[in-house]
Amino acid sequence: MKKALLVIDYTYDFVATDGKLTCGEPGQALDNHIAALIEQFIDEKEMIVFANDLHEENDDYHPETKLFPPHNIRGTAGRQLYGKVGETYAALKEKVFWLDKTRYSAFTGTNLGILLKERKIEEIHLVGVCTDICILHTAVDAYNLGIPAVIYENGVASFDAAGHDWALRHFEHTLGAKVIK
Repeated sequence: MKKALLVIDYTYDFVATDGKLTCGEPGQALDNHIAALIEQFIDEKEMIVFANDLHEENDDYHPETKLFPPHNIRGTAGRQLYGKVGETYAALKEKVFWLDKTRYSAFTGTNLGILLKERKIEEIHLVGVCTDICILHTAVDAYNLGIPAVIYENGVASFDAAGHDWALRHFEHTLGAKVIK
C-alpha cells in the first residue's frame, strides 16, 4: 500500500515557546517523533508533504483574522519549520513536497488531492499541529475523499487540551481513522 506522511503546520509560530499561536510544550514534545517518522518514510521511499499555513501581513479579509492573532506570515521566521523537524526537512528538501495552505485543511485550495492521486497514494498519515484544527479538517477532507487516515497520538498536539482529546476520539469513532497510540 502506498502511503504519504503529511507534516502539518510544524512551524515556529505554532510550536516555539514564543510563537504567535503556539502549542508550547505539547507541540515541542513531538519534535523527535515526527523527525523519526520523516526518516522512516524516506527510508521506505514513501511520499512526504509539509503542509504549512501561509498568511499575508494585514490581511483583514481572511476569516482567521477574527479568530486568532496574526501567525505564519509570509517572509517571517514564524513560517520556518521548528527544531529537528526543520533540520530534517533542510537535509531532505529535494525528496519531499512543500505545500502552502491558506485554510485549515491541507486539501482546501491546494493541489494535495492531485499529488496523492498521481502517486496512487492509498493512505495518509497525519502529524503536526493543531490536532483539533488543521489536523482535524485535513482528516475530515480525506474522509470525504475516501482516503483512509492514520493519526499518531504522540505526533499531534494542540493549545487546547480538551479539543485535542475530543479530536482523537472523533478521528477514530466518527471518521474511522486509525489512531496509533
